[in-house]
Amino acid sequence: MRRTAAAIAIAPLALLAACGNNAGPPPGATVTATVSVTPSTSGSGAPVTPAATPAATPSEAPVTPSRSHTAATPDQPPPTRGEPVQVKRSPASPPLVTGVRFAGHEGYDRAVIDLRGAPTGYRVRWVAQLLQDGSGDPVPVKGGAYLQVSLSPAGAHTEDGKPTWERILRAGLPNLQSVVRTGDFEGAVTIGLVLRHRAAFRVDEQAAPYRLVIDVAH
Repeated sequence: MRRTAAAIAIAPLALLAACGNNAGPPPGATVTATVSVTPSTSGSGAPVTPAATPAATPSEAPVTPSRSHTAATPDQPPPTRGEPVQVKRSPASPPLVTGVRFAGHEGYDRAVIDLRGAPTGYRVRWVAQLLQDGSGDPVPVKGGAYLQVSLSPAGAHTEDGKPTWERILRAGLPNLQSVVRTGDFEGAVTIGLVLRHRAAFRVDEQAAPYRLVIDVAH
């Protein structure tokens, strides 16, 4: 009887050991893997390897664009040319200008126009003075030179008609004095860069999110 009882006691242990050696899930079990992917912002085009980490709860709070600095990017050489720039596009839905940021860099000042939506058409050129769209009245901001940025189609107000950013932003940089919204009229947005003097400039587009970047030399 003792030998039989010992055999009966050993049998469940052997069964448990066999289950412990099986690394896979039990039959019929569902395995859920959470993968968090961080998009690359380097612009190099290299593939991004997903990291198998728990996904964070996405934030639904709206992002308020800052107007005092630009995104952290390496300094580029100052611009050396200043010809007018024009790009024509017809997106299905006009993007929304959510704000304008600016910062000083080595040898140039940068203004960044943040947009929400598809890339749109734009024109950047020198003008003798800044005029308010619609009325044609002079904008009461004085400077030594004026670089006008026109975006079309585009809007700069919410559905209930409130502007998405202040009309006049004081920059106080070596060349860029102020940024002025001179128009949000008939599907077009016009922005004036008030400068101390004329200088070379360049225009660039950046994605994720979409934004228009204007650099003006000191």
